[in-house]
Amino acid sequence: MSDERTVFLIAHTGRETALRSVEALVHGLLKAGIKIRLLSAEAVGLDLPDGVELVGGGHGAADGCELILVAGGDGTLLRGAELARESGLPMLGINLGRVGFLAEAERDDLAVVVERVVEADYEIEDRMTLDVVVRTNGEVLYEDWALNEASIEKASRERMLEVVTEVDGRPVSNFGCDGVVLSTPTGSTAYAFSGGGPVVWPEVEALLMVPISAHALFARPLVTSPDSVLAVEVQPKTPNGILWCDGRRSVELPAGARVEVRRGKTPVRLARLHRAPFTDRLVAKFALPVTGWRGRGGGC
Repeated sequence: MSDERTVFLIAHTGRETALRSVEALVHGLLKAGIKIRLLSAEAVGLDLPDGVELVGGGHGAADGCELILVAGGDGTLLRGAELARESGLPMLGINLGRVGFLAEAERDDLAVVVERVVEADYEIEDRMTLDVVVRTNGEVLYEDWALNEASIEKASRERMLEVVTEVDGRPVSNFGCDGVVLSTPTGSTAYAFSGGGPVVWPEVEALLMVPISAHALFARPLVTSPDSVLAVEVQPKTPNGILWCDGRRSVELPAGARVEVRRGKTPVRLARLHRAPFTDRLVAKFALPVTGWRGRGGGC
């Protein structure tokens, strides 16, 4: 590691409390001798000292940085994941929103975050991504990726989306629905969870297919091999649909379009501050009731 250290900071600054949290991070890291790089658009409203480098974004924006530090809610964390994947840098998330499953720290942990970043005291964990391809008449219409999920959704409330689902080149079922979510284990606590899908521990390698409000006798969530190829075909006579990748990037799906999803070639690297079991994170994030648990040897 070179003597000059730089951290790229991505932040949600739409609320006063978020502004103060970001400023505390900036001042703490600069005081410890770590330089900060920040998007110019996110510097509005911030009281920034000298030593903060403002950039306009684009390819190579994080060149020379050692870490991407993200402060915000789930949307901001997913925005940070885009830069993390592009740059290959680890991302450390601080939750300033509600749930924040991708976050490793909370608002009250800012001093700890600064200390651990200064000491480079964190572990790196790779998270599976999805590579997404849309085809029409056999031709590639669109390519993208996702950390959480690719969701095929109806474009209007009036009519259902008619689809055929497929796993590893074989048809599974056809039905009308509001949509189908194709998810990673990381995304199992996001849109797939809202649709009734299972929670999958992040260390499990698998792909999920979760129908949303399907009108069918068999439209259960499926968990497949991480090497499977999942596909959803929009029926030729159905209204157009829409594909969303992580709820951030979208493309219209014309009738007859085919969406293929497979394990992504490039993971997103997350910086972990502690190795608490995912079970504890699940209980904390969803405020699950565990009163009465005694654990091993607790008696009957």
